[in-house]
Amino acid sequence: MEAQSAATLPMGPAWWFEPKWDGFRCLVFREGDEVVLQAKSGKPLTRYFPEIVSRIRDVPLPRFTLDGELLVGDAERFSFESLQMRLHPAESRIRRLASETPATLALFDMLMDADGRDLRQVPLHERRDALADFVSRYGDRQLTLTPGTSDRALAQSWLDGGLLEGVVAKRLDGPYAAGERAMIKVKRIRTADCVVGGFRYAQADGLVGSLLLGLYDDEDRLDHIGFTSGFANIDRTALTCRLEALAGGPGFTGEAPGGPSRWSTERSAQWSPVRPEIVVEVSFDHVSGGRFRHGTRLLRFRPDKLPAQCRMDQLA
Repeated sequence: MEAQSAATLPMGPAWWFEPKWDGFRCLVFREGDEVVLQAKSGKPLTRYFPEIVSRIRDVPLPRFTLDGELLVGDAERFSFESLQMRLHPAESRIRRLASETPATLALFDMLMDADGRDLRQVPLHERRDALADFVSRYGDRQLTLTPGTSDRALAQSWLDGGLLEGVVAKRLDGPYAAGERAMIKVKRIRTADCVVGGFRYAQADGLVGSLLLGLYDDEDRLDHIGFTSGFANIDRTALTCRLEALAGGPGFTGEAPGGPSRWSTERSAQWSPVRPEIVVEVSFDHVSGGRFRHGTRLLRFRPDKLPAQCRMDQLA
């Protein structure tokens, strides 16, 4: 079951609100000694989380199917970067990471119980009761129950508090509608004023394709923290000319884009540094590892703001 995006939490009765986790969505299938962890894409995750497989196998039930989110980190803060490190071809490294930083499976739905009963057409409030009973009997730090509430005001306070990526809303009287966007997700949207430290050309027309964004750290170095490529209602020809006039500047003096990583591509290294004179305000939904997790939305140019005023503390 998937979610559709919305700007605000839904109103009215029979809604259930849960945190939107920043992890790997995971279906868990247990049948005898066989345990399968499956990503939302359908790809297997089983080999990357041996500690979760072992923990599921230790549950003294013959079968069940669960829905949840794989997370890595401590109880205070989960790290998407640490989670991504598990997707590695070397089994020895996976085993070491599983031992050093064991994953947590935060559970939020139960699709089949130990008797083999298909719960997908059962209302969420009954599935939630079955899952809560399961976790109360067999849960621990590795198998946890996702918190939830029917109080919209409390869920809104989660969004306003800034500790979550967002909130997911589900109908308490609804079935598990596999393959449908039957949930609603509301992401926490924030804004930041960023310095343009470089840009990339679009492959199609030779005009600017994305702006590379930076913020100054405590040592006054300009660190690359993400990009924006939404240029609706912006004259890209004029913007390209403006950027080319600033080309050849120092660009990023701290962390720079295109550094070596296993996610880098040839194109990711093809960028043009500029003098750090342009400030833009962008909206973003999540920060991970000191960078924007996703692309940002360009809101406006800020000629009224000095680049030196654009600092990392905006992401705190």
